[in-house]
Amino acid sequence: MDEGADNGFNHSQTKMSMTTKTPLSAIAKAFEELSGFLGSQTKDQKLRLDNFCEACSLVSVLFSCLGLAFKFAEMEYVAKVHDLVEASKTYATLENVIDRDVANDTVKKPGSHSRNLRRVRQGLDLIRALFEEFLSTDDYYLKDAASTAYSQVCAPYHTWAVRTAVSAGMYTLPTREELLQKLNETDHTAEKKMRRYIEASRPVIAYIDKLYSSRKIALD
Repeated sequence: MDEGADNGFNHSQTKMSMTTKTPLSAIAKAFEELSGFLGSQTKDQKLRLDNFCEACSLVSVLFSCLGLAFKFAEMEYVAKVHDLVEASKTYATLENVIDRDVANDTVKKPGSHSRNLRRVRQGLDLIRALFEEFLSTDDYYLKDAASTAYSQVCAPYHTWAVRTAVSAGMYTLPTREELLQKLNETDHTAEKKMRRYIEASRPVIAYIDKLYSSRKIALD
């Protein structure tokens, strides 16, 4: 292969690398689509459960990248999303799921779709808080950022035993650089995509909260 051809090949590789979809870009795009729908929906349009689950499934990789500290969150989140995926074969929208549990008085029953939806919503909010903390500091280690995000979103609803286990696991978190490598991002590219997720996830989380509050269901 001559030098010109080799340079052309290397240029193509670089171009492909720059345009490769990363987990963060896929997540940001998916939630921007959900947020965009919510912003343009008419009174009769409801958020489809299958579309919601598709976006939520992409978030699972973020928990796995955080290692043992968030293993509890990963296992719970993945299981709850899977339950909602199965539910989407029967129920068309998030409203349908909640209304059925309201009718059956099973909204807060362990394992109910409505309860699982709340747990998934908590997982989305945990990632939002973690991204905000990640972007607010240049710390090499993620312990402080992750601890703050966890204490804001999850700690109030967890037992002392779970909180203690999570606290111990914080020392096993990857470094900032290691996390970026796992996500195939740089500080610059990650910042843009994290901010996109933060902004897009807020209306989705608020929409879910409203589904419960409008039915006078206590949020927990």
